[in-house]
Amino acid sequence: MSLNAVTHLNFRGQAREALEFYRSVFGGQATIATYADFGMPAGLPGAQNVVFGQVVADNGFRVMAYDVPGETVPFVHGEPTTHRANGTTITTEPFFLSVSGESVEEVATLWKGLADGAAVVEEFGPAPWAPGFGMLTDRFGVTWILDVRVQA
Repeated sequence: MSLNAVTHLNFRGQAREALEFYRSVFGGQATIATYADFGMPAGLPGAQNVVFGQVVADNGFRVMAYDVPGETVPFVHGEPTTHRANGTTITTEPFFLSVSGESVEEVATLWKGLADGAAVVEEFGPAPWAPGFGMLTDRFGVTWILDVRVQA
């Protein structure tokens, strides 16, 4: 048996923008279906929100997302929920997304894309455990860990 766990992100009116942003960073194809596509009358509030969305790239990246029905309250950067203090990561978030690549150049390119509009938790650079590591919270409120896999 083979399993594949895929992160499914929940947004409030920003799923399309987030999926298109992630596709621009990681490549691949975005598939987006709206509530209207699934039968909601087009004139109702939220009909154009995403009921099913995903980005799938040949490099192995995959993420899913949708807009939670109801009031659309976009994420706004406020007080950071994740930060570094005394060499440790302090957070109130229930999860981070982790993406690993094979080279510093590869991961640095992804970092640069995700960093657009992000709050940097730890700048991308060499770390004691990896040739490259960085952590940020993107413009949609998702915290990412990017690192370079250590070659065995």
